[in-house]
Amino acid sequence: MGIKKLDWYIIGKLVSTFFFAIMILALISCVIDYSEKVDNIVSKKVPLAEVANYYKNFIPHITALLFPLFIFIATIFFTSKIAYKSEIIAILSSGVSFQRFLRPYVIGGGFLCLVSLIANHWIIPVANKQRIAFEDKYINESNYVYAGDNIHLGISKDNYIYMQNFNFGNLTGNRFTAEIIKGTQLKQKLMADYIVFDSVKKIWHLHNVVIRNNDTLSESIHKVTDTNIKYSFVPLDLSRTDAIKEALTTPQLTNYIAQEQLRGRENLNLYYIEKDRRSAQPFAGFVLTLMGACIASRKIRGGSGLHLALGIVISAIYIMFMQLSTTFSAKSTLSPFIAVWIPNVIFAGVAYLLYRRQVK
Repeated sequence: MGIKKLDWYIIGKLVSTFFFAIMILALISCVIDYSEKVDNIVSKKVPLAEVANYYKNFIPHITALLFPLFIFIATIFFTSKIAYKSEIIAILSSGVSFQRFLRPYVIGGGFLCLVSLIANHWIIPVANKQRIAFEDKYINESNYVYAGDNIHLGISKDNYIYMQNFNFGNLTGNRFTAEIIKGTQLKQKLMADYIVFDSVKKIWHLHNVVIRNNDTLSESIHKVTDTNIKYSFVPLDLSRTDAIKEALTTPQLTNYIAQEQLRGRENLNLYYIEKDRRSAQPFAGFVLTLMGACIASRKIRGGSGLHLALGIVISAIYIMFMQLSTTFSAKSTLSPFIAVWIPNVIFAGVAYLLYRRQVK
């Protein structure tokens, strides 16, 4: 059975109300964000074109962040309006079942969630990359100067490096060690008093180097004053910020997680959460669409105002559940997949109960 006029009517209302609400939110968010950053923008004389490009990328970021909540509020808003006008009563009285009434919500919500799914995995990260680059260049005052003490990093399957400390100001690391380990055997150990990164040639200059080779039967030691080596890491790899997870497409994020595992990073839950969230968030929007339709389809005293108040309360509960579960995962051993999906499972159960209540 094809899409009827009723379906097109409800789908059009859902999509148009959602885009109107999200555009209003984006405009307000841009004004608030600009008011916070205007001092830096003026003092650093940021070109107008770069500011415009920043907000072009900021809008997808804030839209994706609040997508499930605004599709929920948009659903409640327009459904309660047509319920208040007794349009839903007329539809159901004409012999249309409640299941049939929900079909355009499934189609419209599914379409918006598919758009969100594609955007989350491939489009939003590209926009975030430019947004974060702008903030690092003009807004964030603290640039990397010191990467900390006792830096350990795996740069390939058998190669591992160590530095006592690294200074981003002069791109210099002290007490450098590079080891090649085959299985349980140390094949080579290179030690240098300090190393300096050449940002033009992308190579490392090593000073006062001692190289110890071990071929099982014998060992040899070789000393050189200076040497140049092209290692498969750069200074930025020594102190990545968590913001990078937002600027990588999902295939890139998957490769980055594998690379960080190889390098011996212990807690990658924040990255797994980001990866799973990109799929869970659109599904949450779909569940909340059906929940909103079930809540707002009844004509009650208080009309749209009461429905919207209820929607805001449910949205706040959803945010609280998501925040608690992801915090537990980031700080403990809770699986990131479970942390991201458990609020959706709970709300899907609530949506089903509301649906059964409406059918009865």
